Amino acid sequence: MTTRVAAIDCGTNSIRLLVADVDPTTGQVTDLDRRMTIVRLGQGVDRTGRLAPEALERTFAACREYAGVIKEYGAERLRFVATSASRDAENRDDFVRGVREILGVEPEVVTGDQEAEFSFVGATKELPDTGQEYLVVDIGGGSTEFVVGRSHARAARSVDIGCVRLTERHVRSDPPSEAEVAAIRADVEAALDLAEETVPLREAGTLVGLAGSVTTVAAIALGLEEYDSAAIHRSRVSYEQVAEVTGRLVASTHDERSAIAVMHPGRVDVIAAGALVLLAVMDRIGAREVVVSEHDILDGIALSLV
Repeated sequence: MTTRVAAIDCGTNSIRLLVADVDPTTGQVTDLDRRMTIVRLGQGVDRTGRLAPEALERTFAACREYAGVIKEYGAERLRFVATSASRDAENRDDFVRGVREILGVEPEVVTGDQEAEFSFVGATKELPDTGQEYLVVDIGGGSTEFVVGRSHARAARSVDIGCVRLTERHVRSDPPSEAEVAAIRADVEAALDLAEETVPLREAGTLVGLAGSVTTVAAIALGLEEYDSAAIHRSRVSYEQVAEVTGRLVASTHDERSAIAVMHPGRVDVIAAGALVLLAVMDRIGAREVVVSEHDILDGIALSLV
C-alpha cells in the first residue's frame, strides 16, 4: 500500500518539489511530479547575514505554486526541509512564518548532518550493493555535504563551499580571472581538509555526485541537446570529461555559458564554481569517474515520511 507524499527541499540557490507515491515496504519512490525553481534564497547571505526581501518573495512565490500542485495531487503528508541559507540567516523567522502561512507546515531548518543523511539515502537507495562504501557528494548553493556509508551514512560533514557562496565571495570578472579561480580552489581545498577530519573520503569505492552543478556538468559531458533526467541519472562521467567541461566553463563568458543547450538560466553565473568543487573532490580522492544521481535529498525526505 503506497502513501502519497510531498517533499520540498529549499536550498541556497533553488527550491524543489517532489510529489510521489512511496511504498513503505520496498522503499520504492514513484514520481508523480518533480520540479525545480531557481529562487536564489541565499542572495547576499554570506555578506549580510540576512535573507534579502526580494529573495524571500521569489521563494514565497514558488511556495504558492507548489501549494497548488500538492493540493492537485492530494498528497497526504508534506515535509519541508530548509538547508544552508536559512541556517545562516539572522531573519530566518521571516522565512519560517511565510512558509507556514502558505503551505501550513513548519519548515525544518535541518543541520548539515541531517541534510547529509537525507541525501545519502535518497541517492543510494536504488544503487547496487557492490560490497564497498559510497562517497556521496551533494554540491549545493551554500554548502556541500560529504557522506560515506553503505546502506546508511557512517560519517558525514557539511562544509560551507557551495556554488553560490563561492561565486559571490570571489568572482568579479567575466570570465573569472586566474586569481579568482585560484581563490575558489583554495577555499575548496581548505574545506576538503575540514571534511577529511571526520569523513574518510578516500575509503569509498564509488563516488556519487548530486545536485544541479553535477547534473549540469554531466549533461554537457554527455553532449545532450536538451536536459534529459533519464539520460543523466546513473550516468558515469570520467575524470577527463569533468576536467574538460570545467576548463571550458571557467574560460567561458556569461553569454557563452547561457548559450549551452542544457544550461538552466539560474545556473549560468554559478556553474563554474560548482564544477570546480566537483573536480577538486575527484582530484583529492583520485576518482576516475563519478556516478551521477538525479535522486537526492528530495527522495530521502519522501522516504522519511513513511
